[in-house]
Amino acid sequence: MDKSNRNHITGHVNRNYKDRLFRCIFKEKQDLLDLYNAINGTDYGNPNELEITTLEDVVYLGMKNDLSFIIDDIMNLYEHQSSFNPNMALRGLVYFAELYRKYILINNINIYGSTKIKLPVPQYIVFYNGSDEEPDRKEIRLTELFYPQEKVAQPAVECIAVMLNINYGHNLDLMEKCRKLKEYAYFIRIIREYLNKCDKIETAVNCAIEICIQKEILKDILQKNRSEVLNVILTEFDENLYSKSLREEGREEGIIEGKKEGKKEGMKAFIELCQEIKISKDETRNKLIEKFKLQKDVAEEYLIKYWK
Repeated sequence: MDKSNRNHITGHVNRNYKDRLFRCIFKEKQDLLDLYNAINGTDYGNPNELEITTLEDVVYLGMKNDLSFIIDDIMNLYEHQSSFNPNMALRGLVYFAELYRKYILINNINIYGSTKIKLPVPQYIVFYNGSDEEPDRKEIRLTELFYPQEKVAQPAVECIAVMLNINYGHNLDLMEKCRKLKEYAYFIRIIREYLNKCDKIETAVNCAIEICIQKEILKDILQKNRSEVLNVILTEFDENLYSKSLREEGREEGIIEGKKEGKKEGMKAFIELCQEIKISKDETRNKLIEKFKLQKDVAEEYLIKYWK
């Protein structure tokens, strides 16, 4: 089998599909409550006590609005990430600010009065299932992003994102307490295994779906929403490919200084990454045109230069 001819997803992938797979799995209140109980060591049994507060149809700094909810005066924000992002705490701060703004409006709270108001306590959990090695638990703090400052003893704000590694084999105690989370981790593991065996990513995902259905892993979701699951996984794979190329570039395109050189290095990293995961040369050319807004002849020049 010549894996150099492996085809990647093309433009037909539905980029408007709203829910990520993680959100799809935990969209039912009972499943979300089970996840909350597993993380916090609680035993809430009534899913109606859980109030969904997820911001719909809004994207803050690329945050895809996975799940937010309030229970027992705790405002929970759950985010799923396929790659490590050191800026999650800042994104969480922006998201929490909007959640609190809506909470104040909905509850008709007067923040200008003389009476001290009460607010739900924020809790921010990031579920990580990327391929890089990360510990079971890691705290990402907003204050780590601030410039070194000797004049200020204590920053005015802080936000802490607790990142939990949910790759299969990590956080075993948590996985045993939440069956859906354990099954999700297993499903992702099987997908990765088949990515190394199949010519096409679509084939790999379909094989993983079949295996998991047979083993009754996420069976209800995979049977009822097979096409949606396939669609969202392919879309995320495509987005993560691009994001990884930008991280390897080591620069933001918006930085004026060194912008031209940075973009060139980004395209070099992108081409090398496509080769690494066995994407065909023709498909890589198409992706260069789409992602970097290149003319076909310019994309071809970069392929000639960097394709090995």
